[in-house]
Amino acid sequence: MNTADYLKRYLQESRTSVVASLEGLSERDIRRPLVPSGTNLLGLVKHLMGGEFGYLGDCVGRPTPVELPWDEVSIWENADMWAKPEESRDYIVGLYKRAWQHSDESIASLPFDAPASVSWWAEEKRETTFGHLLIRVVAETAHHAGHCDILRELIDGRSGADIDEGYYETVLAASESVS
Repeated sequence: MNTADYLKRYLQESRTSVVASLEGLSERDIRRPLVPSGTNLLGLVKHLMGGEFGYLGDCVGRPTPVELPWDEVSIWENADMWAKPEESRDYIVGLYKRAWQHSDESIASLPFDAPASVSWWAEEKRETTFGHLLIRVVAETAHHAGHCDILRELIDGRSGADIDEGYYETVLAASESVS
């Protein structure tokens, strides 16, 4: 495997862990904030979906192929961290899996040194590379997968390590068929 394959593999493991954190939980549990910051499981999925579409799509000249459920202004008010009542689990997870596909296409087609520009960063820091953004997304997804483990543990005492291994294999197989 080359470096891009390893990064994609680690990214997919974290993506799978994030989605698995929702397994078997009620709508209330996946939406309710359990810590003072208001962090909630479905909101983390929505946030990660937007991050992938942004960093590994828009910023590298591959526009997001779907309309995202927020606008430019509301994202700065943390609109990407909360699922609205009309945004179902299936809708948000479906968008996240579409983001995986779009990101995986970028990973397959772009070299690490491909130019990238992040419009929401300070002007002097905007210009970067695809490789830098890919590493950022891998790290951020792993970071938030840990948050999901903590939230899941607060809900029912389970964490990512407790989720049925067969579930991970099912989600990984499904994601590979999308790529």
